[in-house]
Amino acid sequence: MDLSSILLPSAVKVVSTVTSKKRLFQDLGDIVMECYGINGGDAFAALQQRETLGPTGVGRGVALPHARLPGLDKVVGCFIRVEQPFDFSAVDKQPVDLVFALFAPEGSGVDHLKALALVSRTMRDASICTKLRANTDSTTLHALLTDSLSNKAA
Repeated sequence: MDLSSILLPSAVKVVSTVTSKKRLFQDLGDIVMECYGINGGDAFAALQQRETLGPTGVGRGVALPHARLPGLDKVVGCFIRVEQPFDFSAVDKQPVDLVFALFAPEGSGVDHLKALALVSRTMRDASICTKLRANTDSTTLHALLTDSLSNKAA
């Protein structure tokens, strides 16, 4: 599994500001609806529900919201770079500006965990995060995320 198999170029966005976690989840729902045909309201609700289990703001400005949805046949993702970091209630209390969301089939086990591990490993790489923060072009961001050197099989 590599990020290019779960992240479409069109699912990578740059937004200037996000006012709240709720607004971010709405934006993510819009992106997955547009890119993958997933019901945006269902995606929003699933992200909200997952967040009640514990924060997905993992620290150092990164959030990895994720949820399982009925009707999916594979894991899909979307990425948002926020130009103005915002409060996400992350574990380190730092504002978030890099968000990689994953949506997995309801019954997926190993594939969801592999994808989450791959995304987590990628987003823990300080040099990748620095490059992501230095770019505002979605095509460049997609290339940085899906670069095979940073994407070793999970």
